[in-house]
Amino acid sequence: MLGLIILTVKIGINGFGRIGRCILAHIVESGRTDVQVIKINATGPLETSAHLMRYDSVHGRFAGEIKIYDHKMDLGLGPIQMFSTYNPSEIDWSGIDVVLECTGNFNDGEIAKVHLAQGPRKFSFRHLPRMSIAQSF
Repeated sequence: MLGLIILTVKIGINGFGRIGRCILAHIVESGRTDVQVIKINATGPLETSAHLMRYDSVHGRFAGEIKIYDHKMDLGLGPIQMFSTYNPSEIDWSGIDVVLECTGNFNDGEIAKVHLAQGPRKFSFRHLPRMSIAQSF
C-alpha cells in the first residue's frame, strides 16, 4: 500500500481587516492541516491586530489563545510572521505558495505582479478585481 503524502499550502494574507481575520480564524478553528498561514501584512501595531482577532464585533470572540512576540502572532498552530506596510514591494513573501489579497486596494494585474515579485507562486484576490484583468495570477 502506498503512503499518503499530505502537502501543506503555505498562505500569506495581505490585509487583516474583517476578511483577513475571518480567513485566519476559519483555518485555525477548523483544524485544517492542508493550509498554513505563515505571513500576514496588517497595517498598524501587532497588539491591535491581536486584539481585533480576539474580539470581533460581528463573529464574536476567538476561542483560542493568541500570543504575540518578536513581530509574530501565534494562535496555537505555530508563529505567523507579521508585517505592517502599505507598500507591497516591502513584504517578504518568500516561502509562500499563495497570497490572499484582502485589502480591497490592490485590484489590478500590475499590483498583483508586485506581490508576485516578492516570492509567492500565486496571488488571489478576495474581492472583485477590475474588469480589465483577463489573466489569472
